Amino acid sequence: MRDINLIVIHCSATRCDRDFPVKALEACHKARGFDGIGYHYYVTRDGQLHLTRSEASRGAHAKGYNDHSIGICYEGGLDEHGNPADTRTPAQRYTLLILLRALRIDYPDARIVGHRNLPGVRKACPCFDVRSEYSKV
Repeated sequence: MRDINLIVIHCSATRCDRDFPVKALEACHKARGFDGIGYHYYVTRDGQLHLTRSEASRGAHAKGYNDHSIGICYEGGLDEHGNPADTRTPAQRYTLLILLRALRIDYPDARIVGHRNLPGVRKACPCFDVRSEYSKV
């Protein structure tokens, strides 16, 4: 089993008024040279949780942190004009909270952070303040 010390939240950086299903995410990651989706979990706008990579497998979502992290991505992150925004639906918020609580049981010492909170990252991803929102999880 991998030693997990980080749970990293991402957004798909797609517009909230356009669907970006699992198959589209997979095609995007394969086009970038990955062998599949780099995140371990993907949460679509309807709140559906998709296991996209085994937790036992190294992720491909946060350069320099993949060996010891779990990557979670939610569909969205851009408003209808393409600007960074917290576009999580109530269903996504609920699913993310439940998932994080479950992961906290398995990885009690892991820090929960947004992609943008990692050193050297110059992105708005996941487009909300993960540390304050999930500080009590």
